[in-house]
Amino acid sequence: MNFRELYDAQFSFVWRSLRRLGVLETDLGDASQEVFLVVHRKLAEFEGRSKITTWIFGICLRIAADRRRSAARDRRHQSPEEHVIADNSFSRSRDAAHLVGELLGRLPYEQRVVFVMFELEGFSGDEIAELLAVPVGTVRSRLRLARDSFRCWADARQPCETHPSLQGAVP
Repeated sequence: MNFRELYDAQFSFVWRSLRRLGVLETDLGDASQEVFLVVHRKLAEFEGRSKITTWIFGICLRIAADRRRSAARDRRHQSPEEHVIADNSFSRSRDAAHLVGELLGRLPYEQRVVFVMFELEGFSGDEIAELLAVPVGTVRSRLRLARDSFRCWADARQPCETHPSLQGAVP
């Protein structure tokens, strides 16, 4: 498959994955472009030991992590008023996509990644374990905790602070 075919076939997957991994809506275009720049640069090195989507998701993980770090730095330089306005405008949105994004954003990052990969993108536990370099048991544990938290929040539409999976989670 040439790069253009790969781009056309995987663009929506990349966009969706980055959004679900917490990349801000305003950054999705640039972040997607970054992913495909890496894909283009490294496509010849792809050996086919995993599915192409698994390989691309790994690139998405790295780009999303970079974007999260940048967003955190930017928030530190934002005035308190700007931060509150951004948070309030997002939390008022009630359509399903924003609600899912909000719920995903409340999960600890390690649980969020596993939940997105398994529940939303259809990766197997073995594929996730290989990509994240963790045992399959760790994948199962993170998935169970994420499902419990997600279910609790979806039912209540508010965080369940007493839930054990939230130990150390940053809202």
